[in-house]
Amino acid sequence: MKHVLAHKLAKQHGTPAGDAADQIDRTVSRLLRALRHGKPARLPGIGTIEPGEKWILRPDRNDR
Repeated sequence: MKHVLAHKLAKQHGTPAGDAADQIDRTVSRLLRALRHGKPARLPGIGTIEPGEKWILRPDRNDR
């Protein structure tokens, strides 16, 4: 899955797939680190993951 996403992002942004894969890894690591420290993790355009016994995704409201 990450491989497919990396290629898609690389193609959209005109960057090497390896660079896109590295960015995906950094983003996922940052999100997991925040959640493990009890902080919410924002996913722009998707919502916010809130930590707890079970993580909860609070979708963004689409008021358009």
